Amino acid sequence: MSFANLSLPILAQIQAALPANTPVYLVGGAVRDLLLNHAAHDLDFVLPKDAIAASRSVANALDGGFFALDAERNTGRVILTTQADERYFLDFATFRGPDLESDLRARDFTINAIAVDIRQPEALIDPLGGARDLHARQLRPCSATSFEDDPLRILRCVRLAVEFELKLLPETRRLLHQALDGLPKISPERVRDELFRILETRRPVVALRTLDILGALVYVMPELIALKGVDQSPPHREDVWTHTLNTVQKLADLLDVLQPVHDAEATANWAMGLVSLRIGRYRQQINAHLSKAPNPDRSLRALLLLAALYHDAGKPDTRNVAEDGRIRFIEHDQLGAQLAHRRGVRLHLSNIEIERLTTVVRQHMRPLLLAQSGETPTRRAIYRFFRATGEAGVDICLLSLADSLATYGAGLPHDIWSHQLETTRTLLEAWWEQAEEKVSPPALLNGRDLMEVFSLSPGPEIGRLLEEIREAQATGEIKERSEALEYVRTRLEK
Repeated sequence: MSFANLSLPILAQIQAALPANTPVYLVGGAVRDLLLNHAAHDLDFVLPKDAIAASRSVANALDGGFFALDAERNTGRVILTTQADERYFLDFATFRGPDLESDLRARDFTINAIAVDIRQPEALIDPLGGARDLHARQLRPCSATSFEDDPLRILRCVRLAVEFELKLLPETRRLLHQALDGLPKISPERVRDELFRILETRRPVVALRTLDILGALVYVMPELIALKGVDQSPPHREDVWTHTLNTVQKLADLLDVLQPVHDAEATANWAMGLVSLRIGRYRQQINAHLSKAPNPDRSLRALLLLAALYHDAGKPDTRNVAEDGRIRFIEHDQLGAQLAHRRGVRLHLSNIEIERLTTVVRQHMRPLLLAQSGETPTRRAIYRFFRATGEAGVDICLLSLADSLATYGAGLPHDIWSHQLETTRTLLEAWWEQAEEKVSPPALLNGRDLMEVFSLSPGPEIGRLLEEIREAQATGEIKERSEALEYVRTRLEK
C-alpha cells in the first residue's frame, strides 16, 4: 500500500538531525492517523539501538525539550514547538525484540503495528495487514495472546473501536473475554489513564455500553452495575442506569454546544438552541474554565463526565417507596459522593481531583432545587451555593442541566427548561461578572480586628463572625467597615 501522501515536514527535520546510517521508523498510532488523514502530533519512533542518544540529538538540533522517559528501556522524549505554534511529542525507543518486525508483532492491534522508514516514506512496513484492517474497519489483536499479555488492551480495544468506528471480529471478542479476569491485576494508574481517554472520546456512552456488554465495566467501575433495573418515579422515564448514561451523553452534547465557536448544527433542537441563547455568552469563560484541569495529565472534561457517571450512584441504597407510591432517594447525593470518593482513591486520582469529583456529586442537586423554587436565586442563595462549591460550582451548573435533559427527554417542558437556564445564567453571571459583590466580597475585617476591638479570644467564634460578615456583604446588608463593626457589636450584645 502506498504511503506517498505522507506530509509531515517534521520528519525531514528529524532525518537531518540524525546520522545518515541511523535507521529510524515512525510506528504505531501516528501512522494509523496519517492513513486516516488525521492530524498527528504524538509521534513514536523506533531504532535498533541508542534511542535516548538519538532523541537527545534531535532535541539539540531542533531546539526542543528533552528528557529520558525510561532509561532502562532506552526511551527518550522530545517536545517541540514549531514557529506555527504546533506542539509535537516525539518518543524514541529501541526495538522490542531483535528487529523491526519483532517489535511490530509485539504490539497491541494490527492497526497500530504499521511502520514507515522516515528516509523511504513511499511504502508501508505492514507485516500483519494493519492497513488492510483499517480499510475494512475492523480491529484485530496482533496475536492470540495480546489480551492475556496485557489485559489493559481490553479497555484500549473498546476505545479504538469507538473512536475509529471499527468492528470487533468474533475472534477478537473471544480472546477479549478470555482475558477479562486479568483486569484486576493491572495497576490503578494504567486503568485510570485509559478510562479517562475513553471519557474524552466523542462517543463516551457508546464505549461505556460496549464495556458493559463485554463484561469489562464491572472490573473498572463496579458501583455502577447496581444502577441497572432501579426504577424511578416520573418525570424520570428510565431506570437509574439508563438515566445515568443519558446524563453523560447530554453533558457531552452540552459541552459541544458551548464550544468557543458557535456550531449551528449542534443547536438544531430547541432545548440546545435555548442553551446557546441563554448561556452562550459564557462560551469563552466555560472553555477557559475547562482548560484549568486539577491535574495537567487529565482533562477536566473527562473528570466531569466521571462525576456524571456517579451523580446517582447512591440511589440503589437509598431507594424508598413512600405511602403515596412515589419513589424517593433521600440523601442519595451524599452517598453518591462517598462512592465517587472511594472510586477516585482506587483510581489513584490526585487529592484535588477527588475533592472536585466528590463536590460535584454531593452538590449536583442544588441548581435544580434553586430553579424549582420558581424565583430568581437571591444574593444569599448565590453566595451560599458558591461557598459550598467554589470553582466546582460551574461544573455543577453544567451537570445539572444535563441531568434535567436526561430526566425529561423529548418531553422536557419549555417553562421548566427556560427557568432552569435562567437560574444557571444567574449563577454564572455572579461567578464571572459579579464575584466581588455576590461570591467573594473583599474582607472588611480580619480576626485580629475582632480581637483588638472587641477583646475577643482566639477561637471558633472569630471564624463564625467573619463568615456572617461576608454573607451580609454578599446580600448587600453591609458595605462599609463601620457597618461591619456595628454588625459585630450588635451580634455580641445579643
